[in-house]
Amino acid sequence: MKKLFLLLTLIGSFVVNAQETGAISGLITDANGVPLAGATVSIKILNKGAMTDFDGRYTIENVTIGTYDVTISYIGYETVTKNVIVASGQTTDLSTSLQGSDTVLDEVILTASKKPQKITDVPATVNVISAREIGEFPSFNIGELAARQKGVDFVRAGVLGTGINIRGFNSSFNSKNLQVTDDRLSTLIATGLPMGSFVTISKDDIERVEILLGPNGTLYGPNAHNGLVSTITKNPRTSEGTTFAIGAGNQNVFTGRVRHAQIIDDKFAYKVHFERAQGTEFNYTDSVYVGTKGYKELDLDRDFTSQKYGATLNYKPTAGSELTGYYGHSNSSNIGVTSAGRNQIKDWRITEAQLKFVSKNFFANTYYTWSKTDDTYAMNQRTQNYVSFINNGFSEEEARERSYREQWFQLGEGQGNGIPLQRGALFVDDSKRFNAEAQYNNNWDEFYLTAGAQYQKDMADSHGTYLLDEGGIDLAQTGVYTQLEYKLEDSGWGFLFGARLDNHDLYGSNFIPKAAITKKVNNGTFRITYGKGMAVPSILNLKGNLFGGLVLGNGEGFTLQDGTKIPKLDVETINSYEIGYKGRLSDKLFIDTNAYYNVSDNFISPLVNVAASSPVTHVGDKPIGEVVPGSNGAVILTYLNFGHVDTYGFDVGFNYYFNDSFRGVFNYSYFGRTLDLDDPANDGNLDGVVLESELPINTPNHKFSLGLHYNKGKFYGAIYGRFVEKYDFFSGINVAAKTQDMDGDGVNEIVENARVGRTWNYGQLGGFTVDANAGYNITDDLSLGVNITNLFNAEIREFVASPAISTLISFELKYNINFFKK
Repeated sequence: MKKLFLLLTLIGSFVVNAQETGAISGLITDANGVPLAGATVSIKILNKGAMTDFDGRYTIENVTIGTYDVTISYIGYETVTKNVIVASGQTTDLSTSLQGSDTVLDEVILTASKKPQKITDVPATVNVISAREIGEFPSFNIGELAARQKGVDFVRAGVLGTGINIRGFNSSFNSKNLQVTDDRLSTLIATGLPMGSFVTISKDDIERVEILLGPNGTLYGPNAHNGLVSTITKNPRTSEGTTFAIGAGNQNVFTGRVRHAQIIDDKFAYKVHFERAQGTEFNYTDSVYVGTKGYKELDLDRDFTSQKYGATLNYKPTAGSELTGYYGHSNSSNIGVTSAGRNQIKDWRITEAQLKFVSKNFFANTYYTWSKTDDTYAMNQRTQNYVSFINNGFSEEEARERSYREQWFQLGEGQGNGIPLQRGALFVDDSKRFNAEAQYNNNWDEFYLTAGAQYQKDMADSHGTYLLDEGGIDLAQTGVYTQLEYKLEDSGWGFLFGARLDNHDLYGSNFIPKAAITKKVNNGTFRITYGKGMAVPSILNLKGNLFGGLVLGNGEGFTLQDGTKIPKLDVETINSYEIGYKGRLSDKLFIDTNAYYNVSDNFISPLVNVAASSPVTHVGDKPIGEVVPGSNGAVILTYLNFGHVDTYGFDVGFNYYFNDSFRGVFNYSYFGRTLDLDDPANDGNLDGVVLESELPINTPNHKFSLGLHYNKGKFYGAIYGRFVEKYDFFSGINVAAKTQDMDGDGVNEIVENARVGRTWNYGQLGGFTVDANAGYNITDDLSLGVNITNLFNAEIREFVASPAISTLISFELKYNINFFKK
């Protein structure tokens, strides 16, 4: 009897306890009623939550009875908090729709901590280019939208070529801003340069672009030095349908695109895309000087083409996890600006294959990248080679054929009385890269943990055309990282500490720390941050072999005939300190501002002749003649570490919402530096005199933009005015600067609108331009748009070795349809 009573008591107790809990379930959609798969629904105080399935539905079970604030968030949409009552033994329905982020403080971003975060919680300055902005921008080149972001130095080298820099020290070979696409490094393997237009994705598949200012190396590794640009594409489950687009404009621009996404069932979804773009660059030739005489670039081809395609398959093993497979390919031909003249890029192919797993607490990612070109060449060097043969009596046919690899050195009178020098202009690339990453993240009440490891192996192969790479060059690096956050919701304080340890085959181990303190006050968040960044020497910096050994990488160090030792390259570092505020000043006015101070050391120099005082005898432990057969080491251009400089500045951005349809934007940035001209560490060319041009910031001191956005009914449009203060730009042989005496000897070494060294100096970069775009939704599925760059055709040059940018007009017709809508 006692045993029966005990059993009944236990059963009764179980029933009572079971009735002390309930559940919450519902449907999450967008404003049009389309289910949002992968939205996060969470009860922070209980550390419980769920993700919506492909139908947008979710259930949170075993919730203790009571009243709770439930938060619903999704990338690119407003974050919504609802108050619900959970009753014993019952399921409470909480269904809602999420609006697209109409204000800057409602954004949820993904990049800063590799997980969804409300933008006000991010201890960094972040610019977001949304899918809406991209969709309403009727140009094939969405890089132009970067010109409208605060703290970003936007440059345009032509119709196709656009680029950005963040917080100084730009160059025409800039690898200090890391580019990432869907968790793939989008950088060229041997040079470390951003892929830019080489990426394999198309415009209509881009969900958003997130631009982070300042070092972000803790989670992303070396070369997230000055900033990070992350592109995120659309999930086929939330973007089902087919998009057809055609565009055309002046400069013979034409583009055609198609994208299709479809949900197969509750497990599988897929998307495919294809894009073709072509056009003609501005009629501009960069002069090539042989002695004091200038020549036109040989066989200049101003036509550019770009073709890309890709496919993605998504599989959901469970409602809260997803496995994604991606394959993409691009083929590009265009003109590229470098620090040694322009390159004629011919059929440069990029291929990517990726497999990625994402769940609430785990992330795993692996991908392979192939980079290949056979016919790309340096126009400057090839033109010099060609002239050397023509001027010494060789036929046109022979001069053209030999100009890819040789330069003729005449020894006396008469044709053939000389020797051919190996001065190769051809760039062959047959490189590969393998990447893998695993990450764990979780939280316990106010404590959040992110921990992971990354592996990268670069396998560069130029077939001996521009690298010391007989048999190829393999370089691996491994990084482990952790990030800890502690958030006190009641008081609004937040604390973050991150650390990363990287080990590289050549530059050894490096430690990258990060720390931040945030404080929520009313409608905004203050932050104080510290971060370290590194710019790692590229394979080209370490193993370059250009123009027959005239340019050599510095991965081993050099010995001069007089016994001087030139050390091998080390990493460039930056320590950045920043304060900032992001918040709402009134119901209609939003502000995002920051001020920063950077301490930079060990700059990777422009090319320097280390044999100016004494010939090079050894590269590492090898005689120069073994490294470069026939070389006497009299002229060797290479890269060095040098310099210490403090830089500082601030950025401020205002968004004012006049009403639901009309928004104004104002951005302003200031950048300055302190350079000690008496510090021999800043003597980049080792001539005993420190000049401003040896450590050029290549960034304007002041810039601002003012924009107006309008979107109501079927009409949308924007107009932006952008001012960039005139500034000097020095990069390799390229000069764009005002007339000036560089060393104080009374002679102007730099003269505007004249030849300077091996280039023509058109004067300083910068100026004021106005851009505008507008569109009309003819039907719910059909839209027509127009974009005008440099609306008033202002005379402005934005980059060295590049034309002045005249007015560009493009039209785009886009049609969306869902053949499989349920």
